[in-house]
Amino acid sequence: MWNRRTGNTSRSIRGAMAMTLATIVMARIVSAQDSTESDARTALPERPTVATHAYTVAPRYVELEAGVQVAQPRNQSVAQVPVLLKIGLTPTLQLDLAPGYIRVRDHGNVTSGLTDFAFGVKWHALSDVPTLGDVAFQAIVSTPTAPVRTVGTGTTGLSLLGIVSHQWGSYELDVNTGVTARSGDGSHAPKWATLWTASFAAPLVDRFGAAVELFGFPGTSGVAGTPPTVGFLVGPTYAVRRWLVLDAGAVFNVANQNANSVYAGLTWNFGRL
Repeated sequence: MWNRRTGNTSRSIRGAMAMTLATIVMARIVSAQDSTESDARTALPERPTVATHAYTVAPRYVELEAGVQVAQPRNQSVAQVPVLLKIGLTPTLQLDLAPGYIRVRDHGNVTSGLTDFAFGVKWHALSDVPTLGDVAFQAIVSTPTAPVRTVGTGTTGLSLLGIVSHQWGSYELDVNTGVTARSGDGSHAPKWATLWTASFAAPLVDRFGAAVELFGFPGTSGVAGTPPTVGFLVGPTYAVRRWLVLDAGAVFNVANQNANSVYAGLTWNFGRL
């Protein structure tokens, strides 16, 4: 015979078990969401190196990179303020917006202004490819928007970049090769230019890390042609928070770069739009 008291008690136990199970499930869901949020909010610095990595900002997240670089070639002083705004479009696609500022002091004469504005997309095409690692491609369009011609190229350019990133635990190697085609007759900027770069990042101690890079721009032809240049970059990084990383260091002239330079900057993941 069914016992009402026992039946009610069983219902209470079942109800409590169901509530407990639901609580556990919800806690796991919230934990997973928090973990995903944490990963998405982790900064992915492309600076201070010339090279970029294969990874993209999470969809609807925004990340800012900005800094200053100062060089003093003979009888000159050059200060640049590069800026890069990265916006995640899809899990594998990122929009890049790159304004900038430059100030050149040459024999006492000062020229300054905005640099040519550039925009582009980066596509994280492949992950965990044997031997290679992660593979991405980046397309960038630069526009002749600089108000002072001497701080811009006066041309429209299209750059295509191939990117490979390989990780060994906390260590990472990024290798890039690229080509740029520009409009114009080559009198103010070469019509064709190429680049290569290899960057290595490693943890040091606590929140400190280090970036090391060897990069080069092969020689170009035409009126504005230049000889091949090679540079070497090295400097520490410091993660203030997972979403804010600081960097500083120096770029040394290896061949035909005219001068060494120093730099400092930050990468800041603002979060979701």
